[in-house]
Amino acid sequence: MRITDTSDLWWKSAVVYCLDIETFLDANGDGIGDIQGLTQRVDYLAELGITCLWLMPFYPSPDRDDGYDVKDYLGVDERLGDLGRVVELVRLAHDRGIRVVADLVVNHTSDQHPWFKASRQDADPEKNPYRDYYIWRSEDPGDTSDEVVFPDAEDSIWTQDDKTGEWYLHHFYRHQPDLNLDNPAVVEELLRAVGFWLQVGFDGFRVDGVPFFGQIGEKEGPDTAVDPHAFTRALRDFLNRRKGDAVLLGEVNLPYAEQLAFFGGESADELHMQFDFIGMQATYLSLARGDASPLVTALQERPVLHRSSQWATFLRNHDELTLDKLTEQERQEVFAAFGPEEGMQVYGRGLKRRLPPMFQGDPRRIRMAYSLLFSLPGTPTLYFGEEIGMGEDLEAPDRMAVRTPMQWSATKNGGFSSAPPSRLVQRVVPDGFGPEHVNVQDQLHDPDSLLSWMRRLIEIRRACPELGWGELTILQHDAGPGVLAHRLSLDGSAIVTLHNLGQDPVTVTVPVEGFGDDPQVVDLMTHEVVDSAGARAQSSLEGYGLRWLRVRSAGDLAVP
Repeated sequence: MRITDTSDLWWKSAVVYCLDIETFLDANGDGIGDIQGLTQRVDYLAELGITCLWLMPFYPSPDRDDGYDVKDYLGVDERLGDLGRVVELVRLAHDRGIRVVADLVVNHTSDQHPWFKASRQDADPEKNPYRDYYIWRSEDPGDTSDEVVFPDAEDSIWTQDDKTGEWYLHHFYRHQPDLNLDNPAVVEELLRAVGFWLQVGFDGFRVDGVPFFGQIGEKEGPDTAVDPHAFTRALRDFLNRRKGDAVLLGEVNLPYAEQLAFFGGESADELHMQFDFIGMQATYLSLARGDASPLVTALQERPVLHRSSQWATFLRNHDELTLDKLTEQERQEVFAAFGPEEGMQVYGRGLKRRLPPMFQGDPRRIRMAYSLLFSLPGTPTLYFGEEIGMGEDLEAPDRMAVRTPMQWSATKNGGFSSAPPSRLVQRVVPDGFGPEHVNVQDQLHDPDSLLSWMRRLIEIRRACPELGWGELTILQHDAGPGVLAHRLSLDGSAIVTLHNLGQDPVTVTVPVEGFGDDPQVVDLMTHEVVDSAGARAQSSLEGYGLRWLRVRSAGDLAVP
């Protein structure tokens, strides 16, 4: 790897930060976060150290699904601002060294989108070109309750239209009809929108709901599957032409073999990045058991990717903490450890919780978990508020429990808005994880705060290209299954990290051979030189303790 590769393939060394504009900062006092408010906090993000900002949907929307029900791909929701403010935001972020990606929601639209309204005017596609923008069938589809994404809200993926009498497909909510991605006219419209936002200055897209691109069509019968890869290849090809360094980060919660296909395999002609859902779920199982084995297995089963492809690692996001790839017994173990009450669980497959409350606010476990995240091979992704240890609002329905306003201070509404609390887009977190106890202002200049810890962690991560580019080795040791020791090696250098998932202190000895007779081992947290006699390094770890080591040949300039 050349150092210039880290800019050409910038996503492999990035630190991604996701936020929803409407819950980040309200600048005009109407109770809803806005682009102007986010712009005022760009320097906060720059000081945090993130290098890529992922914006959840900001398009015009009825907001029945938190903006994921889009009714105009070329606009900005007037509650949040306008196109001019978007341009200012992107320009300012770029000036601070932060790339910006937008949510791309192309599996479905809102039922208020002009395309869907037009599609209902006439059922004959010969007379109505918009009819084929969506997927319709004339016969009753029967019971499809086992295919719905949100079983608490829908009992079928088909809904009968009272105007035309036919059924339209919607894998998500009935007010979100699925687009027909097999229709060249639809693909052309979507690519035009992609080109528009690239021209505005965006650096790529987080692509929503990728597995659902494989829809059901009626051209050759009701069970005909649409090729889900055709659109992702067309999208990648378009990006390559319009902006060669733009990135596609896919939400693909599938087994690894199917994820590899969405990367484009050896051709690498589809998504640049994908979230590692399997690794995330294995991490929680390991944390619940105090045993690194499930995570080790997941890491070893990851397929080898093309040089330009990358995994995005995460602990939390804006959705439920899905555990759908675990067995029923494993899922119940995680429920018992981190969400034992029914009100903490959702859809029978996940948790509606943030990480700090799951750990009862234990700072040792919280810091160890995020250190573990940042040490894994891939690109770490944070959800806003994670850097200060925000909690959830369990009284909010389903996924909205973790979509509460950002907590900036201990003042009214957590400093999010000057509006009366009754007018907020959503109430702030109550009780022990509320803004009186958890906020940016209190932590900003406290060297012992979680925010200070996260800033330091991000600083170290950005100085370690081995983590995004290196070759993974799981290190053998005699400290028991509660310790994960792994190495990422790259061009004569390596990062070795140790994480104790258990509450009892341990001593760990790991090999550091392969770097000459007298390898140089430096603790990246303390900058102390570590004794490596016999090409082995020994560390004492407290309960939930951690250590980061850089290993190089003696005499190499160790920066950091």
